[in-house]
Amino acid sequence: MSNPVVSTEWLAANLGRADLLVFDCTKYLPNQPGDPKAEFLERHLPGARYFDIDDISDKDTDLPHMVPAPGLFRKKMEALGVSNESFLVFYDNNALGWSCRGWWMMGTFGHDKAAVLDGGLKKWIAEGRALESGQSPARAPGSFRPDYRARRVRGIGDVLGNIASGDELVLDARAAGRFKAEVPEPRAGMRSGHIPGSANLPYADLLAPDGTILPAAVLKAKLAAAGVDGSRPVVTSCGSGVTATVLTLAMVLSGLPAGAVYDGSWTEWGGRADTPVEV
Repeated sequence: MSNPVVSTEWLAANLGRADLLVFDCTKYLPNQPGDPKAEFLERHLPGARYFDIDDISDKDTDLPHMVPAPGLFRKKMEALGVSNESFLVFYDNNALGWSCRGWWMMGTFGHDKAAVLDGGLKKWIAEGRALESGQSPARAPGSFRPDYRARRVRGIGDVLGNIASGDELVLDARAAGRFKAEVPEPRAGMRSGHIPGSANLPYADLLAPDGTILPAAVLKAKLAAAGVDGSRPVVTSCGSGVTATVLTLAMVLSGLPAGAVYDGSWTEWGGRADTPVEV
């Protein structure tokens, strides 16, 4: 696998590469202000296109941005100009979660030539680097063959079964207040609390003040403190399967197995009345 994180310096020096595609993945939670598509038109990295995680998703569910079928993913990637030879860099303007989701989706469909821009748009702007506005020019369609890796995804049945077996550690990326049911969920109608037996490692604890991800040794120590040491498979979870992928990235950077992501996460679990909840 190529390095899953690239620096702003690296990206600035490689923007002219013919095989490089840059994507803005920015989204916001329901309780966060902002219009990501309007912001993209106002300013984005040179040559970047908008990677709409809600559009590139399963349309046969009411859960947000669930992993689509391979055929739909192929269609969406080819429309964006992505081929199997492409190297993709994802960035966002909202604490790395959305760009990590883009990176994770590519790996889930067998494409490891993808990375997250460390520090995202915030760091790029802080360094005074070039920006563009308006729509980016259309690209020629790509030729993309997905290779779906089902082992990287868990559904609600898997997680329910794991409560009894305890074979996998469920690691929740939400803030501690949400995990402990001390604050309400940002989505209306959600119960508060966490999946029984799960552990908590807030994804924000893995980021430095400038929005970059912490050094590998620090990540490994934080993961170990949460019970992740490589001896037990890990399933990451969060509110809707986005910031869970920050934990996944941290595990990869620490040299640990990537594990899987519970795609429905708390939006699915906390939105049902028949799932057990701990507070």
